[in-house]
Formats: sequence, C-alpha cells, structure tokens
Amino acid sequence: MAIQKILVVDDSATDRFFLTELLETAGFTVTGAESGEECLARVAASAPDLVLMDVVMPGLSGFQVTRTLTKDASTAHIPVILCTGKSQATDLAWALKMGAKACVTKPVVSADLLTLIKSLA
Repeated sequence: MAIQKILVVDDSATDRFFLTELLETAGFTVTGAESGEECLARVAASAPDLVLMDVVMPGLSGFQVTRTLTKDASTAHIPVILCTGKSQATDLAWALKMGAKACVTKPVVSADLLTLIKSLA
C-alpha cells in the first residue's frame, strides 16, 4: 500500500507544524490533530494511510490511541509511528507492544523519518 495521506497527532503546534512541513515537502498529504481523541475522530471520518503520533498528550496518550487503533479490525491496517521526547528503550518496547510499527525520538531527523515511512509502504 502506498502511503499518501498522513495524520500528524501532537498537542504541540510547533511540532505539528514542523512535521507537516517536512511531510508535505516530501509529497505527502497531511492533516493534523491536537489530541488522541481528535485522532480517533479523524481516523473514523477519513482513514489515513499512516498515523504519526506523539506519546505524551493530555487526555488519551499516544500509547492508548495506538492500542485502540491496532486492536480495532477496521483500523488495524493503518501503521502507527510514535514520537517520544525520551530516548529510552522502554518507550520503544512499549510502543511496539501497543502495536506501533516504530517509535522515533524527538527532535525527529527528517531523512530517518522519510526512510522509515518509505519502508512501511
């Protein structure tokens, strides 16, 4: 499946803007969400090809939303990449346990993220 539509979920407007600019420049169609709850609503309304989501957010965390998406048969096919501000192996292990395809550390390295997205296509 070719990845074209990406949903960027982050409570930080700065991080959403950075990731949106990066991905749009690379040719992707990007929509944004500010919370886990908004992410779930947007996915239900129009499923993206990929979700790129922050771990720490008010309300539902990235881990909780990932688990919700990957355990639901109607959304389990959508790959999730989690973004964490911590460079700890525990976040990566937990992300994978929740069903994420990968976990990247902020600040995101543009070339690494684009390579990762290409590998999921």
